[in-house]
Amino acid sequence: MIPSIREQYNRDFTQEKYQALVDDVAETFGHRPPFRIAETPIFIDRALKNHLIQACEDITDVIVQPNFRDLSASALLAGQVVPNETPHTTFLQMDFGLCRAEDGSIVPQLIEAQGFPSLYFFQEAVAERYRKYFGISDEFAHRFGGLDAEGYREKLREIIVGDHDPENVILLEIEPEKQVTAIDFYVAKKWIGIEAVCVSKVIKEGTKLYYEKEGRRIRIERIFNRVIFDELILRDDLPRQFYLTDDAEVEWVGHPNWFFRISKHTLPLIDSPYSPKAFLLSELEEYPQDLHNYVLKPLYSFAGKGVIININRFDLEAIKDPQNYILQRKVEYAPVVPTPDVPAKAEVRMMLLWERGAERPQLVNNLVRLSKGEMVGVRYNQGKVWVGGSVGFFRP
Repeated sequence: MIPSIREQYNRDFTQEKYQALVDDVAETFGHRPPFRIAETPIFIDRALKNHLIQACEDITDVIVQPNFRDLSASALLAGQVVPNETPHTTFLQMDFGLCRAEDGSIVPQLIEAQGFPSLYFFQEAVAERYRKYFGISDEFAHRFGGLDAEGYREKLREIIVGDHDPENVILLEIEPEKQVTAIDFYVAKKWIGIEAVCVSKVIKEGTKLYYEKEGRRIRIERIFNRVIFDELILRDDLPRQFYLTDDAEVEWVGHPNWFFRISKHTLPLIDSPYSPKAFLLSELEEYPQDLHNYVLKPLYSFAGKGVIININRFDLEAIKDPQNYILQRKVEYAPVVPTPDVPAKAEVRMMLLWERGAERPQLVNNLVRLSKGEMVGVRYNQGKVWVGGSVGFFRP
């Protein structure tokens, strides 16, 4: 978004540098991500940076309300409530599409908020490599709050491991080695020493949990949760001793209930110029006249599954469980990132951490996805270049 920096980057880009970056990730962490790392980061000027930070503040104001737990109670589904819920989420993500305002400036518009971990480890690793291979100036920062590389890693270690032995802390997933996001698990193991363990490998004895490593049975004292209920429900084939809804003697980092509490369910509660109007479908007495300007989203889905972009009232009247859907005003992504062929659209994920006992979460990092398709996502960008996962570098 900063023309002079963008022009210089595009001019100096070589495929050899890009391949070296991708290979460096694979060689350093022993895993080659199956998703596409984009050829470029994005460069964000002060005006857009200020908009993004203010947008995060507006949305955080809703989530830190004393009555937010009451407002989000209906987001918890019967049979999926996990005991020992923490007072607030540990991880908070806010996804913004970059759009054009009427005056031509670039403004963020909220797509979704999530009370669930994102790629906190990989984003730091890939940002370091963009900086290394493409000579990104130290003038630009991808972290927030004055954190340097060491401080950022230490904050992740403190929040996820705390006073525990890393061996007694696990990253819990469904077949972690098969996940598209597995690179994040490899970086986490290298940096803070925690193992990624499949839910099917957790051993339960009474209320105590264990996992096996190198022939030893090790007590699980804390779980860094990466399991998404949507995926778990579909995996009846997995043999299991431990169910997330069991009452177990374990601490949660990223308690599963917050995945539901802070989600699409939160969108109708937000009143901000950075958040398109959203309505719970079951609470609408009449549909908007301009339905073509809205998108229908299921409350309980992940990675864009079930989203209907072009809707009409017949689609809405056919919904048998309207309490599980929202109508959200469409966000029109603008092609704001010049590339060697056509400009790319961008979605920026602002990544926050909420330390136990703190009044508010702290903005720490970001993730960017570049797209040239109708929507942001792998299936909309097949065969395209200068798309995929990236990071934003912000001018201070």
